[in-house]
Amino acid sequence: MAADFYKTLGVNRRASNKEIKKAYRQMSLKFHPDKNKEEGAADKFGEIARAYEVLSDESLKEIYDQRGEEGLKQHEKQQQHGGGGGGGGFDDIFSHFGFGGGGNNRQNDGEQRTDDVEVPLRVSLRQLYEGVVLEVHYVREVLCVNWEECTKNNAECSGPGIKTFRQQIAPGFVQQVQQNDEKCIARGKMWKPNCRACPSGKTSTENIDLSLDVNKGMRNGERITFEGVADEKPGFLAGDLHFVIQEIPHKSYHRDGDNLYTTAEIPLVEALTGVSRDFMHVDGDNFTINVNDVIECDDVKRVSGKGMPRRNGRGFGDLFLTFEVDFPENLTEQQKIEIKKILSGGHDEL
Repeated sequence: MAADFYKTLGVNRRASNKEIKKAYRQMSLKFHPDKNKEEGAADKFGEIARAYEVLSDESLKEIYDQRGEEGLKQHEKQQQHGGGGGGGGFDDIFSHFGFGGGGNNRQNDGEQRTDDVEVPLRVSLRQLYEGVVLEVHYVREVLCVNWEECTKNNAECSGPGIKTFRQQIAPGFVQQVQQNDEKCIARGKMWKPNCRACPSGKTSTENIDLSLDVNKGMRNGERITFEGVADEKPGFLAGDLHFVIQEIPHKSYHRDGDNLYTTAEIPLVEALTGVSRDFMHVDGDNFTINVNDVIECDDVKRVSGKGMPRRNGRGFGDLFLTFEVDFPENLTEQQKIEIKKILSGGHDEL
């Protein structure tokens, strides 16, 4: 069944280029594989990219409107046989809207990028143990849809924010001067002030919803990255947005890698005769530790498989339990006699 590119982007056949761009931006963010882990999201994202590739190109759009998808395929085959050169396609679309695309597309043509953004993401030890999907709202600056209409040629612009010109300092002596100029947005391009196509300026504020997939076993300081979702700016590729895991301290456990550590205080009688103690794990489940041997002060017991999930999915780390023995502050004379008898095997010491 042939695809309806207009329906894919959710626009009608009379939609303007501005409306098509806006619809693509919204749909691609919604179904981008980095943000949407649902089954079929990647395929949907590819369909959206294909629809935009066609509808944003006037010549391809005209062919599609007149001859449908089959006519479009025939046209593209003719172009390929004609040696039309590589590049373009989905990778160009992804680069334009800040998605990584394929290969080293993000580094093409030496384009500069806006600054990456790091956002702290506070998560509990339980969330890191169980894994969780967090929905967040993010506000960023995006390019005016018609920003290209607000540029004009200027040979003195040598890059974003940089103007280069020659200046005579004496007869026969000329020096090249470089200075900052915010009107320069790219090599050979400058921004036209008070442009009607972008009445609010080069960028506007956009609110986007992101799904953060915190995987089981993630660690403090790890990043969840969305490529090309930082602020947009004319002449720049959008930087990356990083959410940095910040583990909230747990009241009972602390973590080192895949292992967990906790402490239990026990009375002297249990240290000598054995202990059975219930614990609540970080996920809320209860488990029991039984020790029948004599427990020394600060003795450490290793409980296999009661640590954090391993990130490779192969089991769990271990729990290390440190026992602190609570000695009585004083003993009666009779208690001392009884203890001596027990510890000396019933024989008086010489």
